[in-house]
Amino acid sequence: MRKNLPYLLLVVALITADQITKYLILKSIPAGSNRTIIPGFFNLSHVQNRGAILGFFSRSGSSGVFLILTLASLLALCLVVYYFLKTPHSEWMLKATLSLILAGALGNQLDRVFRGYVIDFLDFYIGRSHWPSFNVADSCISVGAGLLIYLFFFKRGSTCTLCS
Repeated sequence: MRKNLPYLLLVVALITADQITKYLILKSIPAGSNRTIIPGFFNLSHVQNRGAILGFFSRSGSSGVFLILTLASLLALCLVVYYFLKTPHSEWMLKATLSLILAGALGNQLDRVFRGYVIDFLDFYIGRSHWPSFNVADSCISVGAGLLIYLFFFKRGSTCTLCS
């Protein structure tokens, strides 16, 4: 357990950052509103995302879709925890990558369970073309997934438990 402490601290720090930033948005920007930070490029917005990452399925409004997304998220969370625990301590990069994904999944799951939606607030755009709003947890999942792909394709010769 002691060898996993740095990863646990990373997960806790990232969840804390995610929840604090969402709380600040919740308290300072009304839902559906935004504040321009860099005109023509970046806003802080208050989006209540009832769907999946990057707003997929957010317009359905169906409790069935919400239930399926919540259960799928919990299943994915269980798989990440399983592979994290199965990964040898010598695979520090894989453990850090799984920690990022775990932190992101937990951060968004907390929102789904306690709010019924995920708060997204980072809004990048050029002109009228907006990237879907996202948050710290989404960033953790995306960076973790990117690193996992890197490990899978470029570290196949290593002892990576997920990659071989």
